[in-house]
Amino acid sequence: MSPPEVTSQQGGPSGDGAATLAEIARAAGVSTPTVSKVLNGRADVAPATRVRVEELLRQHGYSRRRGSGQPSALLDLVFHELESPWAMEVIRGVENVARDTGLHVVLSESAGRLSPGQTWVDGVLARRPTGVILVLSNLDPGQRAQLTSRDIPFVVMDPAGDPGEDVPSVGATNWHGGLAATRHLIELGHRRIGVIGGPGRMMCSRARIDGYRAAMDTAGLPIDPQLIREGDFHHESGYSLGLELLRMRDRPSAIFTGNDLQALGLYEAARELGLVIPRDLSVVGFDDLPITRWIGPPLTTVRQPLTEMAEAAARLVIDLSRGKRPNALRADLATRLVERSSTAPPAATMS
Repeated sequence: MSPPEVTSQQGGPSGDGAATLAEIARAAGVSTPTVSKVLNGRADVAPATRVRVEELLRQHGYSRRRGSGQPSALLDLVFHELESPWAMEVIRGVENVARDTGLHVVLSESAGRLSPGQTWVDGVLARRPTGVILVLSNLDPGQRAQLTSRDIPFVVMDPAGDPGEDVPSVGATNWHGGLAATRHLIELGHRRIGVIGGPGRMMCSRARIDGYRAAMDTAGLPIDPQLIREGDFHHESGYSLGLELLRMRDRPSAIFTGNDLQALGLYEAARELGLVIPRDLSVVGFDDLPITRWIGPPLTTVRQPLTEMAEAAARLVIDLSRGKRPNALRADLATRLVERSSTAPPAATMS
């Protein structure tokens, strides 16, 4: 059953004909303080009531007027997953900007979900932060409407899917990184090149594999679907999928992994099978995490400027909180290949 219609009051407090809180309360069959509790993310509201009030707020485009209350000196940073040195690089970047602007950072994790849950949204509404940064996550339409109606700006960093043209986002040139990694292996003389990508539902993972395909196609090399595996960006998938590829009768002489963590898992798979990197197998990762310089052998990888991306996302959300509209809502920072010791010409071509 759809919520009852609200009769807008012309010439109300906002002067724009928008529905007042009292009118929304009457339409929802609740008190005005209850509507205020929903707006402020208070937990002491029945779920059914919250849904009814939120629907009316969305239906009538209710938005807290700028200046109706100062936001807290907080940046909310929510991750798809936190258990990774990758996340530490992002936290460092956000903290750099927050520290310089007198803000503090609140960390959350969506436990692997592509959109954070309602509990997180309620917490954000209660905190009323200066802004929200979502990493490898997206907001569903209802969550976007809730933040927008409270005048809480948000930015998506490395969005899992297409965030939409109207959503501020910061990413990296993932396609170019995949292209550069594969082209490097081709130039070394590799022809049978495997890939261990990330989750297929993530836009960054698809773009890296598309870059691999483009490099192979440009070089006139056939793409064997059996050499392309979908991982999950964790060590374990690099290990298990690496074993599958390296146990093939006609195994690849080189493998490009969708991130550095999967490359580390692949290292273990190669070691277990008695293969020596790069003599028997060349490996290229993606991210350039600090640890990749110290493993044996040091990993050739594609540098994704994670700290700089996080800094850009933090500056963008702060600008939005101050009413500044950027020239472009989407920014992609450049990736580049970092050559180390995990890649070499295939053994058959070495003199």
